[in-house]
Amino acid sequence: MPSANTVDSQTPPALVLIAEDETEIADILTAYLQRSGLRTQHAGDGQQALAMHQTLKPDLMLLDVQMPKLDGWNVLNEIRSRSDTPVIMLTALDQDLDKLMGLRLGADDYVIKPFNPAEVVARVQAVLRRTRNTASARAQVLRAGQFQIDSESYEASVFCEGRQHTLDLTLTEFRLLACLMRAPKRVFSREELLVNCLPEGDSLERTVDSHISKLRKKLEAVGIQGVPLSVWGVGYRLGGDA
Repeated sequence: MPSANTVDSQTPPALVLIAEDETEIADILTAYLQRSGLRTQHAGDGQQALAMHQTLKPDLMLLDVQMPKLDGWNVLNEIRSRSDTPVIMLTALDQDLDKLMGLRLGADDYVIKPFNPAEVVARVQAVLRRTRNTASARAQVLRAGQFQIDSESYEASVFCEGRQHTLDLTLTEFRLLACLMRAPKRVFSREELLVNCLPEGDSLERTVDSHISKLRKKLEAVGIQGVPLSVWGVGYRLGGDA
């Protein structure tokens, strides 16, 4: 098993979403980050940044404060309401109040413009190391409401009527349950679940419905009703008591 400092050849490089309306700055950051072995995507305004964050699930976001359509503070606030994606703020505002606001809203770091792109890369790598190590330490056992999964042993169980029931799940059902448990109140679209949970080669969203139905029946067999919860026209969320 590789150590925490060893790059796993099967793990893709971290994806950094650059939310920056100045194309020249975004291009420079893209070049430096890619040269360091990281993947990048670019959003040119706040609304696009939120949409791309939702669909791409980046490992880290570089977020400019002063952007059109939706500023960085509002983007950060929305992101923190739904995920713990690491965020480094890019700001031309060298004021203690602005730094404090970023940290209070949940930013992991901030960089003042004008900056040295190499320094930004170093900060990105430092935040990724810190957050990935923290995530690895807590990712083995995940609990949400009545549910518990162990991502190392691929064991899933549910507590119902004072008893713990072990669930006999397929790999796809396990992945679906794990995905829903990581954000129990969030509604996941079929497309998201298809991309994140189903084997390569499956391309039909209705396949998700079939796997969800089978998962639901296994939960009903141990006394859990209506989980996962269908949200008409949108997708699924964990629901129940989670």
